[in-house]
Amino acid sequence: MIAGRRQEKLEKAADAIRPFGGPVIPVPTDILKMDDIESLVQRTIESFGKIDFLFNNAGTNRRFSSEDYTEQDWDVVVNTNLKGPFFLSQKVAKVMIAQQRKGAIVNIASLLGVSGGHRVPAYAASKGGVIQITRPMANDWAKYNIRVNALGPGWVKTELTEPYHQNEVRYAEITSRIAMGRWAEPEDLVGTAIFLVSDASDYITGQTLFVDGGWLSM
Repeated sequence: MIAGRRQEKLEKAADAIRPFGGPVIPVPTDILKMDDIESLVQRTIESFGKIDFLFNNAGTNRRFSSEDYTEQDWDVVVNTNLKGPFFLSQKVAKVMIAQQRKGAIVNIASLLGVSGGHRVPAYAASKGGVIQITRPMANDWAKYNIRVNALGPGWVKTELTEPYHQNEVRYAEITSRIAMGRWAEPEDLVGTAIFLVSDASDYITGQTLFVDGGWLSM
């Protein structure tokens, strides 16, 4: 089951996953709407009978200097990146608890959740919040054998980071600090994502694993 707001992107993702086998069901979902979250979880149970893991990948950003940031932009970013994933995790955890079987939840954080950045106050706050909520959720649900971790991507070539690609000076500044000397491709995160939902990480919970090419170590 994959979910997101944009139908065309959901279909594209579903087409990419299907060759690996098994059913793939794209479900249009607005993570800002509690009814959509409830419907997504219910449809997942109806389709598969269980939930093994949740990968919280909803995210957005609005770039303005802190003195110019509006309440509307703040609410969109924080609700999408933090509020929605929390309440989706809560719904999924309740299902996992009722199942009485182990499960895994992975939240997408960001290195900006610990480093701040420029012109991204709501994004930095929301991703810092993701890192923080991962810990109490892990503590609360460990007794049910539900692990909760976060994956913290570094600078990845995505639609969200496209503005940086257009700014040659800023792009060069960022790249110069990455120890491995390049931005990540989305595929660079796959191994870590699989690890965090697999049995290989059965004794890991409450952690944020950064995949940043060494940016934070510089």
